[in-house]
Amino acid sequence: MDLSMKWLSDYVDIGDMTIKDYCSGLTLSGSKVERYDTEGSEISKVVVGKLLSVVPHENSDHLVICSVDVGAEAPIQIVTGAKNVKAGDIVPVALDGSTLPNGVKIKKGKLRGVESNGMLCSLGELGLTTHDFPYAIADGIFLIEQEEGCPELKLGMDIREAIGLNDTTVEFEITSNRPDCMSVLGLAKETAATFDLPMNYKKPVFKGVDGDIGSMLSVKISNTELCSRYCAGVVRNVKIGPSPRWMRERLRASGVRPINNFVDITNYVMLEYGHPMHAFDIRFIEGNSIDIRSAKNGEKITTLDGVERTLTDNMLVIADSRKPVAVAGVMGGEYSGIMDDTVDVVFEAACFDGASVRTTAKALGMRTDASSRFEKGLDPRMCEPALNRAFELVELLGCGEVVRTTIDVSNGADTQRSAPFDPVWINNFLGTDLYEEEMIKYLNKLDFTVKDGRAYAPAYRIDIECKADIAEEIARLYGYNNIEKTVIRGVAQASVAPEQKFRTKLLNASASLGFDEIVTYSFISPKNFDKIRLPESSPLRNTVTITNPLGEDTSVMRTTLLPSMLQVLSTNYNNRNESAKLFEAAREYLPCGRELPEEPERIVFGCYGADYDFYALKGAVEELFEVLGIEDVDYEPCTDDSIFGEFHAFHPGRCAIVTKDGKPLGIFGELHPKTAENYGINAKVYAAKLNVPEMMSEAISFKTYKPLPKFPAATRDLAVVVDDTVPAAHIEKAIKSAVGNILESVKLFDVYKGKQIAEGKKSVAYSIVMRSHDGTLTDEQADNAMKKVLKKLSELGAEIRS
Repeated sequence: MDLSMKWLSDYVDIGDMTIKDYCSGLTLSGSKVERYDTEGSEISKVVVGKLLSVVPHENSDHLVICSVDVGAEAPIQIVTGAKNVKAGDIVPVALDGSTLPNGVKIKKGKLRGVESNGMLCSLGELGLTTHDFPYAIADGIFLIEQEEGCPELKLGMDIREAIGLNDTTVEFEITSNRPDCMSVLGLAKETAATFDLPMNYKKPVFKGVDGDIGSMLSVKISNTELCSRYCAGVVRNVKIGPSPRWMRERLRASGVRPINNFVDITNYVMLEYGHPMHAFDIRFIEGNSIDIRSAKNGEKITTLDGVERTLTDNMLVIADSRKPVAVAGVMGGEYSGIMDDTVDVVFEAACFDGASVRTTAKALGMRTDASSRFEKGLDPRMCEPALNRAFELVELLGCGEVVRTTIDVSNGADTQRSAPFDPVWINNFLGTDLYEEEMIKYLNKLDFTVKDGRAYAPAYRIDIECKADIAEEIARLYGYNNIEKTVIRGVAQASVAPEQKFRTKLLNASASLGFDEIVTYSFISPKNFDKIRLPESSPLRNTVTITNPLGEDTSVMRTTLLPSMLQVLSTNYNNRNESAKLFEAAREYLPCGRELPEEPERIVFGCYGADYDFYALKGAVEELFEVLGIEDVDYEPCTDDSIFGEFHAFHPGRCAIVTKDGKPLGIFGELHPKTAENYGINAKVYAAKLNVPEMMSEAISFKTYKPLPKFPAATRDLAVVVDDTVPAAHIEKAIKSAVGNILESVKLFDVYKGKQIAEGKKSVAYSIVMRSHDGTLTDEQADNAMKKVLKKLSELGAEIRS
C-alpha cells in the first residue's frame, strides 16, 4: 500500500515530524514501512520560466533561440528544436548544472555556434506523461498552465513545487489480517492512534437531484453466500473529462495512473476507503437489471483488458438480463467501462466473499487491485460510505447529476467482533503494570469500545478473535520498547559463558578451514605412548588408571590427544581415503597429586595427503589465530620436550612451537616417519596441538575499527643475506621493530640459495609498505626508516645482498 503524505494530511496533521520518525513510529506500532520516496528527488535546478522571445536560428532551419525569464536579474538564452513554443509561454527550464530523472545532467554549451544556457523540458524529461497533465502534449515542450486551486506560478519557482511533483510516498507492507489498512483512511487512523493526534474525518454527504432509481435499475443477489451486500446509485448527464490536478497528483503518488474523472473517482475511493468500486455505462446493462449470480460453465466474458475468458460455475459474476458484465471483485467487462460518449453511469459498491474472489482471480490469471483487497475480507458496512464518497466527489468535480435515491441489497448478519477484556490477564500476559483506564484509553484510540467485561472492535477490524488480540492492540500503542524485560517464569536464568563463546568460535573457525571434526574416547591404551615414541621418563606416561576398564585398549585416561587423532587418521588411510583433514577439541587428564586430575582443554589437528605440507598446516594455524584475535605470535623451532612432551612424535627440524610473549600456545609440524609407521600410515602426516585456555587468555574479543587511509603509501624492497639457520620470522620481527608505527605491512616474497650465495647462507627479500596517518611520507622519512631496518638486521648478522 502506497500512502501519499499530502493525502494523509487531509485527515491527520503530523506537523513538523520528519518522515523518518513517522516511518519508525508506524513500524513500531504494527504497520511495517518498507520504504519511502519523494517525487522529483532526482530533479534539481529546474525552475519555472517565461519565454520572452522566440526567433529562428541563423545557422539552422529547425532550431530556435529563446530568451527566457527565470526570475533572475537578466533573462537567459536557450536554443531548442521544439516546434510548439512561442513568446509568452510558461515552461520548465533546466538551468546550467541541473539534473533530471535517470541521472541526466544539463550543462551550458553551444548549438550551431549559438550559446545555450540550459534546456526547455518536456513531460517525459521530467518523468511525467500526458495522464499527469492531459492538456500537455507528449512530443513537445511542456507548456505549463495555471490550474484552478493550485499555487500561483511564479518565475524562478522550483518546478517540483509549481507542478505538484513533490509528494512523499510511504510504502507499507500490509498483512492479510488488516485489510482496513489497505486504505488512506485506515492508515490515517493508525497514524492518529500511534502519535496521539486528532483525526479529521467527516462523513461523506451529497445533495443529489430528484429521481427514482427504481425506474432506472433493479438489483438482485442470487448467490447470497458469495455476495453479502450490493449498493448502487446512478449519475445522470455525466461530463467525461480530466480530473483536477489535486486528484491526479494523489493517484500518481499512490501508483495509479489517472484516466478520466469517473474512472479516477472509483480508483480514488478505493484507495481512500479501501473498498473497490466499479462504474458501468447504463446503456450496456441490458434490461436495466443487475443480478449477482454464479457463472454458467463455459460462459464467456471479454474483460476490460480485451481478453476473452471462460468462466466456471464456482465463479461469481455481475450480470444483466442476458450476459455477465463483470467478474465480481476482479474486473469489469469490455463494455462496462466509461467512454467519451457515456451519458448515465451506475456506481456500485459491493462486498464479495474473499476466498471466492481469490480462487476466481487465480483461476483466470488476473489478480487486480480490487481482488487483492476483496480476498483479504472486507466489511460490508463500508459499501454505503464508499458509495456516498463517490457521489460527493462527483458533485465536487461538477461532472454529473447524482440521483438522490440509491439501491441497497444486504443479506449479511450485522455482527460486531469482540473478545474478553481482562486487565489482570493482559498485564500478566504482556509483563506490564498498566491501569485499566490506560488500557481503555488505548483501545478507544483504535475505535474499540469496552463494556460489560468485553472489548468490541470497530466493524472494519475483522481480525479480533480472542483476548490475546486485545492485549496486542494495547501493547502496540503502549509501545513494545516501553515494556520492561522480565524473566520468563519457570525458566532458569542463563547466559553463554565467555569460555563457551570462545569454544564455539574456535570450532567454527576450524571447520571453516576445511577440517572435519571428530569425537573420540577419553580413555586409551598405554601402548599408544610407545607408538608416539614417548621416552620412558616422559611425564605424559603418568596417567589416571581406570579401576574396571572394558579392556587394555581403554584402561587409562589420555594425557595427550595425539594418539586419538592418529588412530582416526590410520583408520581413514587404511580405508584407502586419499587424504584426510581432521580436528578434535577435547580434554586431557593430567594427574596433579590430588584425588582428581587437571583437565585442560586442547584442540588437535591432523592431516595427510598430496595437498598438505608443513607450510599448509602453519597457514591454517595462522588463519585460526587471526580469526580468534590472537596477534603478534612467534614461531620457533622445537628442539626438545621441555615444553611439549609430544616433541618426540614429530620429525626433528620440521617441528615448531608457537608462543605469545613467551607463553606456549601449541606445537605443530610433520610427524616422525616411525610415528606414522607405528600407526600403519605410509605417507607424510602433519599434526598440531594447541592449548585452548592459553589461546583464550591471549585472544582479543572485540575488533577495533581502522579508518581507510587518507595518504599514499611508500614501498621499499629489501634483499639481505643471512645465515641459513636464522628464521624468517626473526627477520620480520626485526623489521617491524625498526620501522615502528608507520609500518603497514611486511611480506616475504623471495628466498634464494644458490651459486651467488655463500655456503650456509640464504638470501631473503621483503616488500615493506609504510604509511603515515598524519600526512604523506617523504622520501627522507622512508629512507631513514630503512636505515633503522638495516641497523637492526645487522644484529642478526644480515648484510645487504649486492
